This record gives sequence, structure tokens and C-alpha cells, in this order.
Amino acid sequence: MDRDEMIRAVEAHEGYWDIIVVGGGATGLGVAVDAATRGYKTLLLEQHDFSKGTSSRSTKLVHGGVRYLRQGNVSLVIEALHERGLMLQNAPHLVSHQSFIVPNYEWWDGPFYGAGMKVYDLLAGKLGLGPSKWLSREETLERIPTLEPEGLRGGVIYYDGQFDDARLAVNLAQTAVEHGAVVLNYMRVTDFIKSGDMIQGVVAVDEESGRLWEINGRAVVNATGVFADELIMRDNPEARRLITPSQGVHLILDKSFLPGDSAVMVPQTADGRVLFAVPWHGRVVVGTTDTPVDEVSLEPRALESEIDFILEHAARYLSKDPTRADVKSVFAGLRPLVDPGHSKSTSAISRDHYLVVSESGLVTITGGKWTTYRKMAEATINQALMVAGLPDRECVTRHLRIHAWLKNVDKRDPLHVYGSDAVYLKKMMRADPELAKPLHPDLPYTRAEVVWAVREEMARTVEDTLSRRTRALLLDARASIEMATETARIMAAELGRDDAWIDRQVATYTALAKGYLPT
Repeated sequence: MDRDEMIRAVEAHEGYWDIIVVGGGATGLGVAVDAATRGYKTLLLEQHDFSKGTSSRSTKLVHGGVRYLRQGNVSLVIEALHERGLMLQNAPHLVSHQSFIVPNYEWWDGPFYGAGMKVYDLLAGKLGLGPSKWLSREETLERIPTLEPEGLRGGVIYYDGQFDDARLAVNLAQTAVEHGAVVLNYMRVTDFIKSGDMIQGVVAVDEESGRLWEINGRAVVNATGVFADELIMRDNPEARRLITPSQGVHLILDKSFLPGDSAVMVPQTADGRVLFAVPWHGRVVVGTTDTPVDEVSLEPRALESEIDFILEHAARYLSKDPTRADVKSVFAGLRPLVDPGHSKSTSAISRDHYLVVSESGLVTITGGKWTTYRKMAEATINQALMVAGLPDRECVTRHLRIHAWLKNVDKRDPLHVYGSDAVYLKKMMRADPELAKPLHPDLPYTRAEVVWAVREEMARTVEDTLSRRTRALLLDARASIEMATETARIMAAELGRDDAWIDRQVATYTALAKGYLPT
């Protein structure tokens, strides 16, 4: 993907786009892939970088949702379990099986959660990842030796999915482009073009050049997540707000807190959420909170109380109690929850997606979660076709292989997240051994990955590269700051930028990354 080529494609396009997608997170990218693979002329516009917001800040799980089963939302669980199976088939280089253990400290925990997980297995059907079963105390500690042993009676093991969210977002963008879509990051939609009361396109500003664009489209899809209300209000200031945002916070700890391959799942914390401790890229992700927030931001920050909450609950279940000094990074994400019933607690709001068409023809899709992104996209395009009056064509994403598809990757290879593209990265490193050198001794990333991010994955800033093309910012914020200068130099050479750009990028990134360190 090359941004300059994308700009030229928009310049060269005559007439109307069939589908204009606003928003480059999981939902918007899924919609673009669905539309493009059906053969519609598709344009996606993202105000910042692909998956900058919620979609790069998840718990890194592809799951049916055990907590939704407890809430009685069986239909959502069935749909999510089915989509989980399809994600494993369609992007096996990024989505994998993950074993979870529910530790039992009360006598009734074992039978209660064991029976619940059997229902979970049953609902997954042929797309199940493995049967759940009861574990003795000894078996539980053998799998997770750092579990708090006092009072432990045993555990229940079950299987779900795990993935790299931002890497999948990049691959979805590449998939859309391979099927004829044009995708642009740093292109912010500021207004709509209307004919009478009906939307006929969008007005957008290129955040890099400042150029203003007027782009016509037969259907406009609002897939902006927590920012959905902004576009809805731009269309109709009298419209009712849809989003009740909730903040989820995650901490990254050293692998010593959870050695081995199994994750820990605590079914219910004090705020009604599930607590996870999950192995991920040689670290441990611990979360999440559920805190209602009034303001939405591209760069939400963890509250001190949220950090304390996670550390306190992690200490209850881990024999090695984590402290703030152990936290390598803390990141916050906003969930675009839709609450038609005005629930008092965000943890009680359903994670179902919400699809609505305004009187002007604006198609808004919000809510949902990563696991069901494909199904949400299918429903959205089905609706958009009616709005646009386009010929109906069948959805083909159910068994569509995502860009870089590769089965049976070696998870010990740090380049496995590139799937089939890893071949080209390794070829680059053989041709120029300098590119094989690591950017930091504490992280696996090389100079070649920075070059690749710019040339093939439309990275435009140091943050794009260190936060979402690689995951350095999330895995170790301090180390990522130390990588920033060299990363900026490599990117400047690729992008034709000067020393002043390097200085600005390093300063901007350092200020941002410091916000990922607990005080």
C-alpha cells in the first residue's frame, strides 16, 4: 500500500464511488473488504491511522464471550463463536488457539463454571477449539505455577482465540486494496455533501497536505466507533446520541508473572467484568476495567484508580504480586457501547452491534466487537446496497483469506505475524544485513520492519510504526521511546523527510509514549 498512489487514485476517479466508508478501525475495514470483494467501487477514509482507536487497544482475544453467556445473551455467543472459527480459518498467521484456566477457590466454582464451559463448547459446534474439562489442584498449578495456591481447589480449562488486533487491521486494509478498494489514513471527514436532504458524499481534509476534497458517493457508511455520534450530529443536529462510551484499561507485565502457555480468566470482578491475564508476544496482558466516560478521545488515558484496580485484582490470583514498577506499559481503549435502554452500568450493556439508517441515507454501524467484525460488515453492506440502489451481490468474505494468509506459522519466529510477507522481509535482511539489526535489545523488532511498514503498510509517523505496525509501545513503552530516534531516521529516508521532521516526530512520540507509563 502506498499513500501517494491512493491519493492519485482518488484524483483519477470520475463520478460516484459506490460505497464511502468513514472510519478505519475493525468495523470500517471489514466493511471496505466486504464491499470491495463484492465488486463495488469502495473508498475508505480514516481521520488518523488504521486502528488508531479502540481497534488496536483490545484484550487481544477472539472469543465468544463467556460473560455474555452468563447474561443470557446466547444468540450473541453463538454468532461470536461461529465468527471466531472463521477468523481462525481466514487469518491463521494472526489468530490462534489459546487455553484459559478458571481457577476455583470456592467448592461450588468447579461444578458451576465447568457446566458453563460445557455449554460454551456445545454452542461452538464444529468450530470449537477443544473440549473444556475440570482440572485438579495439582494439574492447575502445573499449568500455571504462579497462581495463588492458598485456597485453590482446582480449575476449569477451556479454549478460545487470541490475535494481534492492529496487525489484522493492516492486513484487512491490504486485502481491501487487493480487491480494488482505495484506503486512506490521515484523511478526516469534516462534512457531508447533500442534494436536498439526502447525503451524496463527503467533504474531507488531507491532514498531511491540508488539501480539501469533495467526494461523491452513492452510500456513506459511518463506521467511526466511539466517534459515531459526531457524524450523526453533523448530519442531523437533532438526532439522539447512540454511544455510551466505556473505558477499558490493560497492563503489560513481564512473562515471569505468567509463565507457560495458559491464560487466566476470572469470571467476575468487583465492577462486573471478566479479568484476564493472557500471554501475548512474550509478555502478559492483564485487564480489563469498565469505566463510564463522558468524553471520547483518540488517545484516552488510564485513570490511576483503574491501574490500582487491575493490580489489586491480579494480586489476588497471582502468587507474585505485581506493582506499578513492574508495569511495562498501560493502555486504554474506549468501547462504543450502544444503550437503547439507558442502563446504569456499562458492564450490563450488550456488546451487540447496532445498525441504523438515518432519513438522509447515512448508514451507521457501531457497537459489536472485533470477533464479529466480518458479520457486522456483511449486514452493513446489505443495508447500504438498498440505500444506494446498487445491484445485489452475494457476500464472499465467509471463507476469504486475509492478506498474508499462512497456515502453521512458527510462533517462535518474531516475524510470524507477517504471515506470507515474512519471506520478503527475510529477503530484505539477507540483501542488507544492516536491516536485520534489532532496534532495541529488549524487543524483537528490526530495522527491516520499519522499512516494510513505510513501503508496504502505509505507516506515516513514528507512532504508526512503533504502536501499530510493530507493537513496541504496548509491549514496553520505555524501550519504544529509546527506539524512536532510529525509527524516525529510517522512516525519514524512506519518506524523503528532513532532520526537522525527525526531531518533531521524536518529540511527539516521546510525549505520547510517556502517557503509557504509570506514574
